[in-house]
Amino acid sequence: MTSQAEAQAQVDTARSGLWAAIALSAALLGFIVGYAVSARTGIEPGYFEAAEAGGYGVPASAKPKASEDLQKYYENLLK
Repeated sequence: MTSQAEAQAQVDTARSGLWAAIALSAALLGFIVGYAVSARTGIEPGYFEAAEAGGYGVPASAKPKASEDLQKYYENLLK
């Protein structure tokens, strides 16, 4: 037979494990949902680190610097 204290300790351990599983599941689900939303917004990783993103002292009208070949490539995508 187990004592009441041992039984309570087992219940507490089970509850702690349940809360750990819930926290881990919530974190994983949050990451997956955040990643899925990010993939659909059109914002690429690294965008906000660019000086042209605003908030870095560069006016919003400043064009990002791209090579002439890259600009032609993107212009041809629209055709």
